[in-house]
Amino acid sequence: MNRRHVWLIVALPWCAGALCQKSESPPREFTNSVGMRFVWIEPGSFQMGSHTGDADERPVHEVTLSKGLYLQVTEVPQRQWEAVMGKNPSHFKGPDRPVETVSWEDAQEFLRRLNEKERDSRYRLPTEAEWEYACRAGGQEPDVAANLDAVAWWRLNSFNQTHGVAQKKPNAWGLFDMRGNVWEWVEDWYGLYSAGRQIDPKGPDSGFGRVLRGGSWVGGSPEAFRCAYRYDYYPTRRVTRYGFRCARTR
Repeated sequence: MNRRHVWLIVALPWCAGALCQKSESPPREFTNSVGMRFVWIEPGSFQMGSHTGDADERPVHEVTLSKGLYLQVTEVPQRQWEAVMGKNPSHFKGPDRPVETVSWEDAQEFLRRLNEKERDSRYRLPTEAEWEYACRAGGQEPDVAANLDAVAWWRLNSFNQTHGVAQKKPNAWGLFDMRGNVWEWVEDWYGLYSAGRQIDPKGPDSGFGRVLRGGSWVGGSPEAFRCAYRYDYYPTRRVTRYGFRCARTR
């Protein structure tokens, strides 16, 4: 009896190198061991700055954030600061109030210890562009809040003090206190904007002041609570209206 060899040819999808790696979407949210909750900020593009704001908000320019990031849903509250640092420098004490009276350098030390505690190396401050993109929720939020009292603690409703985080209405991406409560340190040195499209900008290489964003409990002008509004101060100075929120690279 003759035998016939039957060859079965299976068509497999062609791939090579990075093309063979399965692309997985990052989790929408995660909470670390300290209780810090983060939300995923998708990559995207937006118009940074303001045509009608202060001179340092111009020229308005297109910014593309190519990688996405995780951003803390709230400003760092005092209980989380204490869990990492072991002491509380804040003037207005309360476990759920944002930590304040911290310098930019203090924030960096917190991040260094947080990375050590989490056995990670990706926790950091957001860049100025990342912060504004998140405040605008990629373009869903206006530069000027339609109802500042609903989203921010500021001079007309704060009773001259900070308040617990996440008590006001969040923005369209679920981020609380992007306007008001405490100013937020970001990573960048302060400097003038450049014209033209920019990809993942990080600001100047050096300077005298680090950028703060968002306004605070003591601010009395609605202008200071616009997404595009910029402020800077010496990175060593501690002020009762300065705090921060964390970012984490994926």
